[in-house]
Amino acid sequence: MKILRANTAGFCMGVSLALERLDKALKEHKGPIATLGPIIHNPQVLAEYENKGVHQIKGMAEARRGECVVIRAHGIPKTEEALLVESGVQLVDATCPRVKAAQLAIDRATRQGQCLLLFGEAEHPEVRGLLSYAHAQCHVFGSVDECKALPLESAVPCVLAAQTTQDIRQFTMMKEYLEQRLGSRIPALRTICGATKKRQNEALEIAAKVDCMIVIGGRESGNTRRLAELAAATGIPVLHVESEKELETAFFKEKSLAGLTAGASTPKSLIDAVAFFLESL
Repeated sequence: MKILRANTAGFCMGVSLALERLDKALKEHKGPIATLGPIIHNPQVLAEYENKGVHQIKGMAEARRGECVVIRAHGIPKTEEALLVESGVQLVDATCPRVKAAQLAIDRATRQGQCLLLFGEAEHPEVRGLLSYAHAQCHVFGSVDECKALPLESAVPCVLAAQTTQDIRQFTMMKEYLEQRLGSRIPALRTICGATKKRQNEALEIAAKVDCMIVIGGRESGNTRRLAELAAATGIPVLHVESEKELETAFFKEKSLAGLTAGASTPKSLIDAVAFFLESL
């Protein structure tokens, strides 16, 4: 089988930087090291660091004085970060620079009481962190239907932003809808990562040329799920897998060209393993 492999598949800058900071902490810190939640959304990478002695904590209550605590790539709520600083732990901030920029943009844009309209997954850790930087009322929506159901008043000034890994096409569509509904222009913050847009565009270009698409990445990874959704929307068969072990030969019957891409937290070794499986068919 022939493969059309995305150039953008695999680690993004934010993920690479977060893991570099965790690796540095492992070398320099003598005591226990913890991450506040999973540092990235990839089970194989997390298992690798667990074998190196890195453990996860869910919140402040589990942090121990003198411990090295690494903030995950998705960032954490502002108040939680402040409490960690006060707790006496050695704090390493591995927040993706794009996420940090989005946090600060929301902080600046809502200081006069503007309502934040945030396009994202309400329960995603990045979204919880972004919301903590808003100074007034917030609304989160993850779909067109949720956007239409928002209890908005035209008299209340709003600011629109998005989770950094969201689909720019849907974001633009929702901005147009909201402006039509409220009868005025809404400032839109540029919080969607440029690498995310490039990755999504390449996935769509590949999907238009192949018989099927394989998207590799953790099932908890929002950006990986969106790649699979975008490819599936083109009408071709799509598989979202975490490793080559989930692939079955029967799926590829009567298919000769497969597209291959991966989420921003997927290591190259997993992508190579899937490519080897496909090439062996």
